[in-house]
Amino acid sequence: MANDPALSLEDFLTALPANTRLIGLDLGTKTIGLALSDLGRGIASPMETIRRKKFTTDAEQLLKLCTEHEVGGIVLGLPLNMDGSEGPRAQATRAFARNLSQKTDLPITHWDERLSTAAVTRTLLEADSSRAKRADVVDKMAAAYILQGFLDRLGFMGLD
Repeated sequence: MANDPALSLEDFLTALPANTRLIGLDLGTKTIGLALSDLGRGIASPMETIRRKKFTTDAEQLLKLCTEHEVGGIVLGLPLNMDGSEGPRAQATRAFARNLSQKTDLPITHWDERLSTAAVTRTLLEADSSRAKRADVVDKMAAAYILQGFLDRLGFMGLD
């Protein structure tokens, strides 16, 4: 996509500093779910959920966490339609990446997040989690699901 700063998988991996974590983002209209990888980039763990305010505030909070946790790259879930096409949410995600790239030198890539929230919600339902508890954790769990998918892809490539 034109003007999208998100890198291809290969370019992203080339830009990543050694011995750094990855942060995964599940970008919603009201919240941003965050997940963090281990230094070996094999395991994604749910981290926290940012309640969205305005872009500048959200970006500052996100980038502060990136610094605190020695993050070397950002994996941003891309909400594609089931047929692979892009709708308004994917366009909003690309705009977020574009705006974020103006505030950081961290490499950014997208990862297909289709069904991540549905999968996490189903898992929480199977665990008999209450509606209130699900609402508190679903965004960061979805971010972990997205990031784990990306990390698993790296493992399949022999790049973990």
